Amino acid sequence: MARRRNDAGTGDLFAAIPQPVQAAPGALDFRTELSCLLSQMLAETQADDPEHDRYWVSANVSRLVGKEISKQMLDGYTAESRDAFNLPFWLVVAIEHVCRSTLLTDWHAAKRGGRFLMGPAALDAEIGRMQSELNSGRDRLRALQDMRRRMR
Repeated sequence: MARRRNDAGTGDLFAAIPQPVQAAPGALDFRTELSCLLSQMLAETQADDPEHDRYWVSANVSRLVGKEISKQMLDGYTAESRDAFNLPFWLVVAIEHVCRSTLLTDWHAAKRGGRFLMGPAALDAEIGRMQSELNSGRDRLRALQDMRRRMR
């Protein structure tokens, strides 16, 4: 059995492993939370560039999806009181692309018990996974070689 070594560099890396939300009756109604997140994302987009208001976002999203997405629709998606007028999932990618954000995807991954990684972070995660597999394979190989030596 391999002995675990403490690595001071990782700190609390694994202290907050994401857990999926509990699927209790009524617990998965995220309409209000999603409205607030979309509103936050749109506000952050405009804060980064004052010209990137909801009119600008709606025009660019419309161009990307090939369907009219009006500023009023964005207003409806962000209104907590309009619980029957929710953001369609198929628009998330286009809205995030236009807003240069992954806020909604990050939120969705966290609700499902995961984390969303892009670019170098995704490569680092894959490198880490493969390194772990290599280490496990080496440990197993050593154990088998030790077993063979003892059998001689």
